[in-house]
Amino acid sequence: MSRPRRPARRGLVTRAAAMLLGAVVAVAGILAMQLPLLHQRDRATLTLAHLPATGDLAPALVWPSEGSAAVVIPAYGVKVSSNNDVVPIASLTKMMTAYVTLHRLPLSGDESGPCVTVNDADLALYQHMVKTGQSAVAIATGEVICERDLLGGLLVHSANDYAVLLAAMVAGSVSHFADLMNATAASLGLTHTHYVEPSGYKPGSVSTALEQGELAVDLMASPLVRSIVSMTTITLPVAGTVATFTPYLGVDNVIGVKSGRTEAAGGCVVMAMTFQRGAATETLYAVVLGQRGGNLLGPAGAAALSLALSARDNQVLLTFARGTVVGSIGWGDHTTPIVLTATHRVWWWAGAGPLAASIQLRARRAGVARGEVVGTLSVATDPTRRFAISARHRAAPPTIWQRLR
Repeated sequence: MSRPRRPARRGLVTRAAAMLLGAVVAVAGILAMQLPLLHQRDRATLTLAHLPATGDLAPALVWPSEGSAAVVIPAYGVKVSSNNDVVPIASLTKMMTAYVTLHRLPLSGDESGPCVTVNDADLALYQHMVKTGQSAVAIATGEVICERDLLGGLLVHSANDYAVLLAAMVAGSVSHFADLMNATAASLGLTHTHYVEPSGYKPGSVSTALEQGELAVDLMASPLVRSIVSMTTITLPVAGTVATFTPYLGVDNVIGVKSGRTEAAGGCVVMAMTFQRGAATETLYAVVLGQRGGNLLGPAGAAALSLALSARDNQVLLTFARGTVVGSIGWGDHTTPIVLTATHRVWWWAGAGPLAASIQLRARRAGVARGEVVGTLSVATDPTRRFAISARHRAAPPTIWQRLR
């Protein structure tokens, strides 16, 4: 017995439903392909030409005509050098001697630290230093000198005999202390720096101007060091009151750090100078190596001061005025300028070149209202500054046809 035939109408309905379902799937597929593009249509462009310029706002740096030099300004992330020659650094070596000592034997408050008793061998070495024209301070057999005084004589009067006494106190011998110096330099990333002894008298202790500036920043993080290197004189147990060799200390806000001179190294100076960045007091470092003429320290000090002053004067105050156009946002022909919502002022170091800037948009639905805050303008100072930006005019959202095409 044969089955009854289904009505043709049922077949038509089934085919129509299948076609409708296929159409829905096809449209959904098209929309799925277009949805990722909607965000791409909602895009902003950055117009750097409208940002404050830095090119002609400050004088050029005054690099010395000989030797090598560097400027380091932590507040601006600045590390620049006239060259990267690896050369003898004379008594700048003592910065690392102090750094290693304080990391092995830290001092706080008014602590004197461990002490050493001067013996006959120490006195004989001091007498040899005097005969060979080295920088040293008087000591006496049986004299007791503690770490704080040793660091003072080392950094203020550049005492080579105190450098040797510190090396023995910390490591037992000069050679072991030199090993510690080199290991510390490696840990700090000073890849062009090498030491053979703690005073800098021998020409085998070498570095670059830039790396000596970087070391000075690390050393001056110690309040004790900052207090010592700012002294124009210091009174020591046997030597009495002795003066600093740091040129121009106390002039034009110079607060240290260290100088040195030998025939091999010439005149070398690491000069720290404070300056104002708005309400904040900051420090810059000018380093000069290999200066010649006169007593070596005179030309080196003058070159360091000129470089430091020119670095200080390279600071500029940039104004980002309210309403400044920094870019545009929109879809196709429907765009509007993006402007700053308020006036901002930013300190910047012109020697670093133009400020880098970028736009970050807020996540939102399509369409922009007049005055709507649409994101931020990030300006790459240190730390990064972020300013609100808004749409100057309304920008209509894209139509469904614009989205699909």
